[in-house]
Amino acid sequence: MQIQEIPDEECERLFDRVCAVDVAKASGKVCTRLPRAEGPPGARVSRVWDVPATTRAVIELAAYLVGLGIQKVTLESTSDYWRIWYYLFEAAGLDVQLVNARDVKNVPGRPKTDKLDAVWLAKLTEKGLLRPSFVPPPEIRQLRDYTRLRIDLTYERTRHYARLEKLLEDALIKVSSVASKLDTKSVRDMLEALIAGERDPIQLALLARGRMRSKHCELVEALTGRFDDHHGELARMLLDSIDALTGQIDQLTTRIEELIAAIPATWGVDADGTTGPDAGRGPDAPVLPVVDRLDEATGIGREIAQTVIAEIGLSMTQFSTPQRLTSWAKLTPRTIQSGTRQHAGKTGKGNPYLKGALGQAAAAAAKTQTFLGERYRRLVKRRGKLKALVAVARSILVIVWHLLNDPTARFHDLGADYHSNRTDKDKKTRNHVRQLQALGYTVTLNPIAA
Repeated sequence: MQIQEIPDEECERLFDRVCAVDVAKASGKVCTRLPRAEGPPGARVSRVWDVPATTRAVIELAAYLVGLGIQKVTLESTSDYWRIWYYLFEAAGLDVQLVNARDVKNVPGRPKTDKLDAVWLAKLTEKGLLRPSFVPPPEIRQLRDYTRLRIDLTYERTRHYARLEKLLEDALIKVSSVASKLDTKSVRDMLEALIAGERDPIQLALLARGRMRSKHCELVEALTGRFDDHHGELARMLLDSIDALTGQIDQLTTRIEELIAAIPATWGVDADGTTGPDAGRGPDAPVLPVVDRLDEATGIGREIAQTVIAEIGLSMTQFSTPQRLTSWAKLTPRTIQSGTRQHAGKTGKGNPYLKGALGQAAAAAAKTQTFLGERYRRLVKRRGKLKALVAVARSILVIVWHLLNDPTARFHDLGADYHSNRTDKDKKTRNHVRQLQALGYTVTLNPIAA
């Protein structure tokens, strides 16, 4: 019999003095678990009371808990209501952890009340049975607010373009069938002319720029429609909204770059050892800025790099191995084992902003003649498109972990021929010969003359 030893994680420690808060919108049910002054050895006592979810009340509670010598405070991640408790407890110097509500469900068969939930949460805390959720430091949380709003506004701008295309279809204008996108300069000039009152399709087609000029005949046919004044009024509103969103997105991008430049951990190092916001950009720099190092990886652009930093932070101490990071991001299928049966479960939802950015990076990498591109093409044959993209996204996140864990690391592509160069040609030849012989053929191998 082989005995396997499984060490405890850092969070799996026993605590004598703990506090738990069952969070609600307007208040929180607070429970402290402390040693009983009188009674048998090891006896514990729980005290439960309500505290309003206001800044003054939470600050007073934090000071009281510090006076009690509380070693660990646990909060249940209920919507965004946990933020006031977490931020103020953190500022008071308390060791506070946020846990997923799914991990702290009460035992079935017991009554369900806020008081009992708070006591149960405190008992789990003192036994070290809770796994804390990842909450980034304040500067990363601030950066995250900007990157998430940029993603949301970009999505909203895409919806406005969809509305604009639907409006053009109603006006019998089929320009989207000729142009690749509606946000090109040629299409914008045509739309502005339509709004201004121009209806001659030949004159509209003459506004095409660059390679669009070669599609003059197709444009004339596509621009022949029934675009009237009410279409022009609605198109004007949509284009103004798109322009406003574009300006806000550009403003957010500028602010995001400023915030990243203000974090010392993102700086590079010049050849002479100088560091700073503008250091590390020279050709001989030993350490590049973190965004530039991530930008070197296949599929990752600057905006995706900024989003990844905002979602997982810069320090990989929270994720001791790449496997922990990919598991937290829900890019690793769960292994379900019962007896001798074992199968893979679903990956889970995970962080939608991080998975969205990695999905874009994986889709871009799949089109390249690189190691990741070849990995996608090998997997898509037998696993399908979606699973292949998830696998490539996981590989990209592993690359990100190594680049963030070691500031001196640089991305190096293994090449699209990585797997073919490591194929055992003799073994592959024997397999093919064996298959042909099984079909009734006599095989004679003659090498191709060089």
